[in-house]
Amino acid sequence: MKTTLTSVRSIAALGAALSLGACSADQLNITNPNTPTVAAAAADPQALQLQATGLLRQLRGARGGFMSSTGIFGRESYNYTPQEGRNTSGFLIGISGQNRLDPAGFAVGNWAAQYGNLRDIFNLKNAATASSSLSAEQKSAVQGFAKTLEGLELLYVISTRDTLGAVVEIKQNASDLAAFVSRDSTYKYILATLDDGAANLAAGGSAFPFTIHAGFAGFNTPSTFRLFNRAIAARAAAYYATSGGGAAAWQRALTALTASFLNTAATTRAQLDVGPVHVYSAATGDANNPLNVVTATDIYAHGSFQTDAQNKASGQPDDRYTTKIGARPTRNAPQGLGIPSSLGFNIYPALTSSIPIIRNEELILLRAEALLATADKAGAIALINQIRVNSGGLAPTTLTAASSDADVLTEILYNKRYSLMLEGHRWIDMRRYGRLNQLPLDITTGVNVHFVARVMPIPQAECLVRVGKPAPIAGPGC
Repeated sequence: MKTTLTSVRSIAALGAALSLGACSADQLNITNPNTPTVAAAAADPQALQLQATGLLRQLRGARGGFMSSTGIFGRESYNYTPQEGRNTSGFLIGISGQNRLDPAGFAVGNWAAQYGNLRDIFNLKNAATASSSLSAEQKSAVQGFAKTLEGLELLYVISTRDTLGAVVEIKQNASDLAAFVSRDSTYKYILATLDDGAANLAAGGSAFPFTIHAGFAGFNTPSTFRLFNRAIAARAAAYYATSGGGAAAWQRALTALTASFLNTAATTRAQLDVGPVHVYSAATGDANNPLNVVTATDIYAHGSFQTDAQNKASGQPDDRYTTKIGARPTRNAPQGLGIPSSLGFNIYPALTSSIPIIRNEELILLRAEALLATADKAGAIALINQIRVNSGGLAPTTLTAASSDADVLTEILYNKRYSLMLEGHRWIDMRRYGRLNQLPLDITTGVNVHFVARVMPIPQAECLVRVGKPAPIAGPGC
């Protein structure tokens, strides 16, 4: 028999364990540091910091994929990897059948990462509740922090799955399957969770019992983090308003905006960019910005950004176009799966460029949406003009209160497109307003005909574990 070094060490270790057991009546009980428990975390002051840091790190880890996926669906970007045609075919061409997108293919992101983080959020809430070292105020602050991230992660899920619904319950036993719920129920759960989180933060005292990274400067206490919570609630309410929530949801969005960090008087780039961001670094063990110009050389901008950009009085294009888009060597997708592009993004110029989570510029445009929907057309146009002039360098729009709602909405969506370029909004906004048919189809004849996806599929692995289960466990999208 061949004896390896590993087997010798194993035998030696087993012998040592047996001898220890023979010499003592006590059991040898060694905690596995790779499988921490909620009870252990609740008893360890450092564990709370590690959990909070981990949640924000995981939130950051999925951001690049979300922006890239929704960018391709919304005809903002192409990922022209020379040797990987599925970055085009998996999103724009699909497979035969009703759903068109392969549930085991490239277009099933924004699911596993979110639910992994939701599990850890669940554990943090339990750890805070069980803690004997935290005050009542500190426990409330932790709950508010956790519920805000929970609402945001679920918003990423439902905004990509829409009518397929989502899973909102995290079971105590991770092996137990939770039911799918409808889009309507998902949005109601998100809004209720964010509202609960806001109440927790209001009662959370003056400081968190952990430190939040520099990307949350100005939003790193319970009271200022609550401004972030209300901003996410405003986005969620606006999404829900166009997904069945109606007038009540629009009013909810306006209320949340008032309680957020919205600054409708913002005129400078710094004021428009206010908001929490994901931070990156070149340090060992940390992450680079996944969409940076230096290494993300396969990401190209869709040519329609150039053709659709409005001109300033000087005849030059919208400042947002010239600032965010630049020339690149002409590239085409492999195997003829896409159209050529010679445009790239300059939005994230360095490995360490931050990526926004939500910005004041978005809040201003969300308020314009809500005002239009609640019959304050003049108010909506005033906010549109503020963004046009101060962000785009454009002249004020010629729209007036006598203009049609559809025309005002078109102008809002134009400004959201250029103001929030490659931040994950275009595809979602066009679907919310029933305008997916206005997105360009770059190949309309031949073998590789393009289509515009309406939703991302539920991952096949999620469906396979539900085979044979009754509804709603089985899931409507499976």
